[in-house]
Amino acid sequence: MARRKVIVLGAGAAGLMAAGQAAKAGAGALILEKMDRPGIKLSITGKGRCNLTNTAPFHEFLKHFGKGARFLRPSLSKFGPNDLRDFFQSLGVPTVVERGGRVFPESKLASDVVEALVSWVQDCGVSIKTKCRVKNLLIEGDGICGVRDADGGEYRADCVILAMGGASYPGTGSSGDGFRLAKEAGHPMIEMRPALVPLVAKGKIPASLQGLSLKNVSVKILVEGKKKAGAFGELLFTHFGLSGPTILTLSLVAVDALREGKRVAASIDLKPALSHPRLDARLLRDLDAHGKRKFQTMLQGLLPRKLIPVCMDLTGIPPEKIVSQIDSSERKRLRTWLKDFRLEITGHRGFREAVITAGGVDTRKLDPKTMSSRLMKGLFFAGEVLDLQGDTGGYNLQAAFTTGLAAGLSAVKGN
Repeated sequence: MARRKVIVLGAGAAGLMAAGQAAKAGAGALILEKMDRPGIKLSITGKGRCNLTNTAPFHEFLKHFGKGARFLRPSLSKFGPNDLRDFFQSLGVPTVVERGGRVFPESKLASDVVEALVSWVQDCGVSIKTKCRVKNLLIEGDGICGVRDADGGEYRADCVILAMGGASYPGTGSSGDGFRLAKEAGHPMIEMRPALVPLVAKGKIPASLQGLSLKNVSVKILVEGKKKAGAFGELLFTHFGLSGPTILTLSLVAVDALREGKRVAASIDLKPALSHPRLDARLLRDLDAHGKRKFQTMLQGLLPRKLIPVCMDLTGIPPEKIVSQIDSSERKRLRTWLKDFRLEITGHRGFREAVITAGGVDTRKLDPKTMSSRLMKGLFFAGEVLDLQGDTGGYNLQAAFTTGLAAGLSAVKGN
């Protein structure tokens, strides 16, 4: 029996895993990558440290994918976080666990991950052709028989795995080519939007706080005044608005609401460990202890320096006011602001700053066990091209490796 030929489009996390697994299983595997080297986007993930996965328990892990959890469940059950860590250990890349269950290579270098993966696929017998932009899929009847590149060259194969990434960080090669090819094959698409992306806030306050990072705060996204999502952790102010892990995690809710023309706001609880009554008691003690000081001086023990002018402005309490003269209504305004520092969200940054792409190939037309198309024989999908997006924290890279493995092994079997 002739050896099956598998073409993998894209040399990112999903593509490298898919090609290596296909070759290990006996197929002749070829990766076509339009950039000049493999793994460019992977090399900058996690700020160059590469957050590979997360140690969250299986059911908790799936919750971080929202509606996509049902599709990911079958493949994740066969290749989860522990399996991925064992895989990299076998490649000479031991891993460590950091805060929040985030898993990184022990060296903290994404380049080590890329180098190990590329060496592995080459040892498996995979051929990698770079600077090759795929223009079309070759379709005969109801099946795929190969691809054609931009120069007219044809590459024949028994099946094609489409792992070309999304549209985020286009400079790394993820410019949406995979979506175009999927449409060419008749696959319906879910509208693409930037996800895990910074948000733009109204007014001058963000710029005045630029560079300020708040840890252990609670953030809510309000749509038309009602809470739609919340997160706890770190937040970063930028010259245009808000970023940081909490904002990135909540961003898609804001992005979708803005696209629908709805009013969106971010509510920041600066003292989430204290209920309103406990915070009021804390303020009473502070006011009593610092009765002779000015209000702005008292705030130094309560807030980061950059936040003090914002607090005074938004609460309307004069900075020179003597603390003992602050009345109950002013204390209530201060307490309310500390628990609900609110900024109107007017927009979001684009794909160039988005960690991932939301939307993509509609997973309802795919087999969740094999990543195979239900519409076109010999066509498989893996990674960010799928309408499958998780929270920040290692979840999306795990999904890329997991779906890549499933697609690679299934392509060899032809199912």
